[in-house]
Amino acid sequence: MKIIYTDSLVIGAGLAGLRVAIACKKQGLDTQVLSLVPAKRSHSAAAQGGMQASLANTTKGQGDDEDVHFMDTVKGSDWGCDQEVARMFAHVAPKAVRQLASWGVPWSRIKKGPRQVVVNAEKVTIEEAEQAHGLINARDFGGTKKWRTCYSSDGTGHALLNTVDNKAIELGIPVHERVEALSLIHDGKRCHGAVVRDLISGELFAYIARATTVATGGYGRIYSVSTNAVICEGIGQAIALETGVAQLGNMEAVQFHPTAIVPVGILTTEGCRGDGGLLRDKDGYRFMPDYEPEKKELASRDVVSRRMTEHMRKGKGVDSPYGPHLWLDITLLGREHIEKNLREVKEICESFLGIDPAEEYIPVRPTQHYSMGGIKTNAKGMSPTLEGLFSVGEAACWDMHGFNRLGGNSLAETVVAGMIVGEYVAEFCHETDLIVDTGLIKTSVDKLQQEIDQLLESKAGENVFEIKEQMQQVMMNYVGIFRNGDELTKAVSELRDLLRRSRKIQLKCKKRHSNPELVEALRVRRMLKVALCVAKGARDRTESRGAHAREDFPERNDRDWLKRTLANWSAEGELEPELSYEALDIMKMEIPPGYRGYGINNAIHHSDTEKRLAEIEAIVKNLPENATREQKQAAIMAFDLPIDLGEPNQRADMTAINQQEAK
Repeated sequence: MKIIYTDSLVIGAGLAGLRVAIACKKQGLDTQVLSLVPAKRSHSAAAQGGMQASLANTTKGQGDDEDVHFMDTVKGSDWGCDQEVARMFAHVAPKAVRQLASWGVPWSRIKKGPRQVVVNAEKVTIEEAEQAHGLINARDFGGTKKWRTCYSSDGTGHALLNTVDNKAIELGIPVHERVEALSLIHDGKRCHGAVVRDLISGELFAYIARATTVATGGYGRIYSVSTNAVICEGIGQAIALETGVAQLGNMEAVQFHPTAIVPVGILTTEGCRGDGGLLRDKDGYRFMPDYEPEKKELASRDVVSRRMTEHMRKGKGVDSPYGPHLWLDITLLGREHIEKNLREVKEICESFLGIDPAEEYIPVRPTQHYSMGGIKTNAKGMSPTLEGLFSVGEAACWDMHGFNRLGGNSLAETVVAGMIVGEYVAEFCHETDLIVDTGLIKTSVDKLQQEIDQLLESKAGENVFEIKEQMQQVMMNYVGIFRNGDELTKAVSELRDLLRRSRKIQLKCKKRHSNPELVEALRVRRMLKVALCVAKGARDRTESRGAHAREDFPERNDRDWLKRTLANWSAEGELEPELSYEALDIMKMEIPPGYRGYGINNAIHHSDTEKRLAEIEAIVKNLPENATREQKQAAIMAFDLPIDLGEPNQRADMTAINQQEAK
């Protein structure tokens, strides 16, 4: 039994995991990172469109600040987010973008003077201030009031991941590649590390740490078609769930992106629509203004996906061998713009569709894209029920996204949460002793070894690939964009049966070292538990909120459902999770629930909403007349940050500059 000791163990080498590792290393802690793939191949590289931060540099971003970004995020979440966390995030995002610039991220920059952009299908000219020349640029994105999404062409994730990984290399942080954490070592109260399998040799290791951070990304591959990388299978969430102590939060909150190409499901960035691209039906008709007259193609992602699906249900989709789809039209942006700012989209279209998007429409339809749910944490990123277990990025339910994520807030969350939570991980490590219980370690390693032995020695049983395919199809058919009670009940029943069958798998390949079939068998049992958390959570939440859209319960029900779903797997032999709920306290919210701005306002209101609005009005009234924006905000809802991250953000006042120039 090989044991490796460290201060801070990070599982996952994407942006969130690397940023936590950097924070820990900078505080003198021994830090080790585990990854299925080389760090620069992590799924963070797939992010295209950009990273939200209220810099307010560009003309179209004037007047933006933390308040506006915070409000957009809360509304985007359909009031399902933790508003304290959303405040922490909005405050630190500008610092994150500027730090990344200092590390070498080649952000697209503002060029002074006039430039032509497309707004609402019309070419207009905007004037950028001379003083803004060379500052970080931003583009428009869905669900935002200001142009706030900082970008590097449409390869922002690629640029960020390479830069952050290079920083980790500079600091000497080791990344152990091609290894997989398959269980957490814990004593029921505290997490002490993980049992890890080498994907090449098959050897098991125990990594023991003061703090363990899960940063393994989302769980999109429980669906048959997803924009997620093939490694995004929810194993990080599953091993936390299997402790029986750590909880998963809001697992039913699954986002479908409006514009994945048909049939392969590869993403075309929201930047296409942010830069002025349009959605068209089989007749070439631009239909989104009929559904959302104000925001049109730049409504929130969950809204656009539903409107597209509704339009296809009316028979307005384009027939294809892969089912109906719609068109994404970016031809009006012009070849020069596409080849400069949307070059990855162009290459994807050329490679996978054989089309030139500067000349032809792109076939798209909504596809599973993002997981708002994950390992439940507090504002410091630690599990409230299992001390020493942290989670960050898409693997976590830190809960700044609630029930719908705004485009650009994901890439921002990976870095911002990594910065914030990384400081708290380091603080925990400094304050906590490393505990080495060889008996506990041996028990954990032996348990996983027994599972592997059982799989390899089985003489009869199920085909793992068939079980996985059936799980993915169940999720796609019954737990999709629109949901209803009958289909969700069927999904839970069929997933339970698949989980039962997965406990009797027979492998054709009996190798203990590099064995893809064994890898699938170890994963699919865990994926099914994650899928059951999603399906059961969706079945039992009898309302519509954000990306969770129940056709049989179309209202957002704040009275009964303004709460977070918590999932536990109480015993190993169970066939489904236990669900409980954590109420969101309106009396602590800075922005009480209100109208999101899309469709009809059919929300069932909570009685505390009016009370909180009156309380906020009284708080503001009692403040001095010269109270600053920051003082007002702190009086309504204070929030904490590590000292270095709490300083005010600096912005150039472009409005004043433009007024001065006009004189």
